[in-house]
Amino acid sequence: MRALIQTVSRASVTVGDEVVGKIEDGLLVLLGVTHTDTAATAETMARKVYELRILDDEQSAADAGAPLLVVSQFTLYGDARKGRRPTWSAAAPAEVAEPLVTAFVEALRGRGATVETGRFRAHMLVESVNVGPRTVWLEL
Repeated sequence: MRALIQTVSRASVTVGDEVVGKIEDGLLVLLGVTHTDTAATAETMARKVYELRILDDEQSAADAGAPLLVVSQFTLYGDARKGRRPTWSAAAPAEVAEPLVTAFVEALRGRGATVETGRFRAHMLVESVNVGPRTVWLEL
């Protein structure tokens, strides 16, 4: 599982004309799933993301009560080392990834986090304003 995490002053996800997720002063989490990930991987990643101390004054989302916007992004497993066309073979298929993204979100909520999400398998417009800027890559 891979996560690209950004501190944001605001972030939103729009599908069509509908805003399906929106936060202020929190974390935007782009989440990728690979074939070997499990529910335990999702739980561990959720804990690491929620407790990651990248907000002001070295606080975590857990410390500050900051909201999270989680967006599934299989392209985090893109491989463009050869040629100009990335391959997505390391990304888990949707049937595997969707329940694990859901498990990640539920693990965050189980820790008391306020979580908004994108919409799985939808064409999404993701907007964000990065603060700092602070961006962290986590991989399990």
